Amino acid sequence: MNESVLLPSDLRLPQAGEDHAWGRLIGASGSLAAAELSEILAAADCRPLVLLAENPRHADQLEAGIRFFSDGAVPVKHFVEWETLPWDSFSPHQDIISQRLSMLSVLPTMKTGVIIATVGILHQRLPPLDYVAARSLALTRGQQLPRKDFTSSLIDAGYLRVPQVSEHGEFAVRGSLIDIFPMGTDAPVRIDFFDDDIESLRYFSADTQLSGEKVDVIQILPAREVPLDKDAIATFRDNYRERFEGQPRKSRVYRDVSDGIAHGGIEYYLPLFFDTTASFADYLPANSVVLSPDSIDSILQQFWSEARERYAMASLDQERPVLSAEETFINPEKIASRIKAFSLIRYSAQSLGGGARNFDTRLPPAMKIEARYEDAAAALMQFLQSFDGRVLFSTDSPGRREQLHDLLSGRGLDLARVEGWHEFREGSHRVGVTIAPVDNGVILPSAKIAIVSEQQLFGERTNARRRKRRNDRDPETIIRQLNDLEEGSPVVHAEYGVGRYLGLTTLETGGIKAEFLHLQYADGDKLYVPVHALEFISRYTGASPDNAPLHRLGSDQWEKARKRAIKKIRDAAAELLDIYARRAARVGHRFRWSESDYRSFASAFPFELTEDQAQTIGEVLEDLASDKPMDRVVCGDVGFGKTEVALRATFAAVHGGKQVAVLVPTTLLAQQHGQSFRDRFTDWPVRIEVLSRFQSAKEVKDIVKGLRSGNVDIVIGTHRLLGHTKDFHDVGLVIIDEEHRFGVRHKESIKSLRSEIDILTLTATPIPRTLNMAFGGIREMSLITTPPADRLAVKTFVSEWNDVVIREACLREIKRGGQVYFIHNRVADIERIEIELQKLVPEANIRIGHGQMRERDLEQVMLDFYHRRFNVLLCTTIVESGIDVPTANTIIINRADRFGLAQLHQLRGRVGRSHHRAYAYLVAPPKTVMTPDAVKRLEAIDSLEDLGSGFTLATHDLEIRGAGELLGETQSGQIQEIGFSLYTELLGRAVDSLKAGEEPNLEMPLDLGVDINLHVPALLPDDYVPDVHLRLTLYKRISAAGSAEDLRELQVELIDRFGLLPEATKNLIRIAAVKKSALALGVEKIDAADKGGYLVFAAESHIDPVALIQLVQTDSSHYRLKGSHRLQVSADLSDVEKRFKVIESLLQRLAIKNS
Repeated sequence: MNESVLLPSDLRLPQAGEDHAWGRLIGASGSLAAAELSEILAAADCRPLVLLAENPRHADQLEAGIRFFSDGAVPVKHFVEWETLPWDSFSPHQDIISQRLSMLSVLPTMKTGVIIATVGILHQRLPPLDYVAARSLALTRGQQLPRKDFTSSLIDAGYLRVPQVSEHGEFAVRGSLIDIFPMGTDAPVRIDFFDDDIESLRYFSADTQLSGEKVDVIQILPAREVPLDKDAIATFRDNYRERFEGQPRKSRVYRDVSDGIAHGGIEYYLPLFFDTTASFADYLPANSVVLSPDSIDSILQQFWSEARERYAMASLDQERPVLSAEETFINPEKIASRIKAFSLIRYSAQSLGGGARNFDTRLPPAMKIEARYEDAAAALMQFLQSFDGRVLFSTDSPGRREQLHDLLSGRGLDLARVEGWHEFREGSHRVGVTIAPVDNGVILPSAKIAIVSEQQLFGERTNARRRKRRNDRDPETIIRQLNDLEEGSPVVHAEYGVGRYLGLTTLETGGIKAEFLHLQYADGDKLYVPVHALEFISRYTGASPDNAPLHRLGSDQWEKARKRAIKKIRDAAAELLDIYARRAARVGHRFRWSESDYRSFASAFPFELTEDQAQTIGEVLEDLASDKPMDRVVCGDVGFGKTEVALRATFAAVHGGKQVAVLVPTTLLAQQHGQSFRDRFTDWPVRIEVLSRFQSAKEVKDIVKGLRSGNVDIVIGTHRLLGHTKDFHDVGLVIIDEEHRFGVRHKESIKSLRSEIDILTLTATPIPRTLNMAFGGIREMSLITTPPADRLAVKTFVSEWNDVVIREACLREIKRGGQVYFIHNRVADIERIEIELQKLVPEANIRIGHGQMRERDLEQVMLDFYHRRFNVLLCTTIVESGIDVPTANTIIINRADRFGLAQLHQLRGRVGRSHHRAYAYLVAPPKTVMTPDAVKRLEAIDSLEDLGSGFTLATHDLEIRGAGELLGETQSGQIQEIGFSLYTELLGRAVDSLKAGEEPNLEMPLDLGVDINLHVPALLPDDYVPDVHLRLTLYKRISAAGSAEDLRELQVELIDRFGLLPEATKNLIRIAAVKKSALALGVEKIDAADKGGYLVFAAESHIDPVALIQLVQTDSSHYRLKGSHRLQVSADLSDVEKRFKVIESLLQRLAIKNS
């Protein structure tokens, strides 16, 4: 054990029932005291330390600090809060329940270490002590386990059966495999059975569904803190009828639980499921030492009075009666007496009287690094010279650590980078720089040590993001994918036109089973499309599903629609090509920059890049280094790191000797970008100016002068900047942020620059015209769809105005230390809304922000909100492209029906920028008074809660608005007639032909693959992949696989996820491979059965004519040509394996060999 720095060697600890007090635990010294105390307890007599925090944020800070100071010497466990309000009508996030159950399983037996919890948890009633142990199951490799019993015990334990496992508490059964995401584990587990024996246990990725490392044993905990088996439901029903009068069947809670459904907020009915309940204190080992805030009594009393107040509101709902505060929670008096039984130490940052031990600690003086001064670190150096002792600087990321190290090196200091607290303690260097999550520093005079945090040096603080793998999301597949098809959705068949999808159906033809897509056309006509021909099918986007046309089979209606569209497509392609040709004809500037300079600039980024981000940055830098003008769109959700892409591109351009213009939609965003660009370029000789309404006429004049002379390197501005395009000395890169916020006129001004300079566009939801240019191959597109680590999707509710819901939404956020955006987009009556909100939520501190305020006032409001000086910001959509506030995790949008889909997505993206569950409430009038489009927009935003769904929403926008904006109104009719996918495919072909200098021949049938019939069953059996949506997606992936390698990978994935391939699935994949080979040779049709078959060649085939003639001449008994396009095969092919081999080898022989 290391010698203590803070706690004295003669420290006397309280006995059970005794109460000591520690004062002056300032800043990081609270975490340090807890870490040292836990080590003393572990070494002396194996006792755990229970550390109570004032609120969840305080608990997180303490946990991070203790992990740093203990350096892994003792285990640190955190029992988290539910993050819901008492009697909420929804349950906590599954990850939270998982963490809590994991803790309940280990708490009673903890011998050493730190247990962190908030004071609020002491009120909660928990299941009895034996609950988790009695309902847990340990699985080991080789164990015998009847599968049927196992799946029913999982359902009894509260696990949910789903087609594909993605979060805690779910399981899926597929043949001999059972996937489960057990509570308390970090990754889901794949159990492979051989009959009823467990053959293997492997972790797998919830994102990719691919297996990982093998394990020998796993522990399966119950899925909830309340049981839902038969006995528990019976106990609940008895207790419920006894407790509540009236007819129980009228209650939603009673009905749901009786049916075995976990009702939202079921945790608040926990006492009805058990004869007795336990408290958090009951779970603690009896010899624990409890370190509790000195203010514990007032925190308990405050919770109690708030709980009673909420009960008065929650008890009004007749359909959902709730238990009283006394029944749901433990009252403060009982808690106080229970806690007093332990060895208790009260702690405070203030000095305490009455025999308390007050530690020798001080706060460090102000020493902020001021980038604008000649010596940015003057105050810091003054402190180092005057302090007699060692100093440890804590930073948040490797980039910040290097930045600080560079700033301090060369100043004659005894300086070193250190890995952690213990390395610093054992080392001899006077000044250390480390990476540590310390929020507030502290000076320990008696130990002659000072700890200074990044916040004290650089102001605001960031959280490091970690890499998270995510399947590639290719823009075209997002549009073409069929996985979100519902019955009745319109689809386009390339040969027959637009019909309605009615589901997958299995039919038997000629004694062979196959699966077909069932489509319905006008007059009820049916069309069955075999699943291996899915490339003929695409989702219909282009108008709302209700307005999609329905074509008649057997008529020329579809042919006419295609011809009309083709005429327009030629013009569209010519217009796109004109832009393309103008750009291609100009040689762009090849940017060059020093690699070592770039690396040191990149290291100042305080986060780790996500995979998508790194790829996008690579693509942008490649574009800049080439001699073609760049025109790239970077599409990524709000907060996914587009700004960093812009910063790196700016660095490359400025180092290449050019000026950079950054165009943003609002003054506020210009200010924020100005700040972040200045922060990142602090150490570089670069002049950055902001051009917006904040500047006076004289300042604007100076900036324009600097632009002309070339003294200003980077200018950031609103559309005012467009008026100064002629004033640049030598502009090389234009960055357009939030593209969808600019009007047509502004876009035209930008377009005039497009053929000459590099343009980088950033957006969360690309406008349809941009999508069209990306799909037409004219503009490059990069997608950033990977969320930063620990971000949870935003939980979205759509409802009418309801006082109780709005009060609850605000309270839930304020109680967990967060902030709320309330969007009301009419300045005229925004003050009336403020009065209403103040009445509803008297606890809230509300301020107003809108675009008609004085600029300085508005900026002050936004900065105060950022610094958490008030907690509810009532504002217009001014925040849509505003500053990032990680602690704001609830947004309420009033009259959401008046907003566009992109706007709603942008606004919703303002919240959920941390690892807390975020909430978006869309308040709208009843459906009957909204327009049909508004209803669809709200349904789309409600259904796509996924992180990274901005791009998918843009394609939904096409469906809702129609694709009229794609290339102006003229094309909208055509897109509505033939659908967006086919339109873009034809447009792509027209563009390619024109590029090659040919006249586009669009009448020619689309190259849609090969018609293959080998008369063998080829499908994914429904007992192999039970979920229809998943089957459809897999069929589409098999038919769209680009190469034999892709098919092999898919096969590996299928075996991994669903078990060994059934024969019909092997055939399906083999047919897909044959199709790939036949397509490359220009074969139109292959048919093979028991007695032989034939191949039909297309007019333009790519077979080797010499090989074909030799084949017919040398083996005429088996091969004969019928006409010039058909090769007849005569052989006994009744064996399926032989049938495949003959066809495969025939295609190989006919391929042109590369000499």
